[in-house]
Amino acid sequence: MTPANDSMVTLAGDPAGTWAAAAGSIGVFVLLIVIVWQVSAAWRARVGGRREDDYHRLAAKYAELLEDNTEILRRYTDELAETRKSVSSMERMMRELD
Repeated sequence: MTPANDSMVTLAGDPAGTWAAAAGSIGVFVLLIVIVWQVSAAWRARVGGRREDDYHRLAAKYAELLEDNTEILRRYTDELAETRKSVSSMERMMRELD
């Protein structure tokens, strides 16, 4: 009777089997690298989209604040012009009194 181990075939002595195993291992690693690369690219795109939305919101808020500041500056300019008129009319009155 032959032992059960005699009928087993090992691939260690077969060069084609060794190359096939190496190519399969490399293929699995390449597939994992591509998957990780694509997941990270999708994550970066999502984060970039969020940043872009944040930048748009900040730009809109900045534009609103700029309009508010422009309106305040216009009001102060008008008030300053009125104050100058009042001061010049008071100067004229003071000169007339002298």
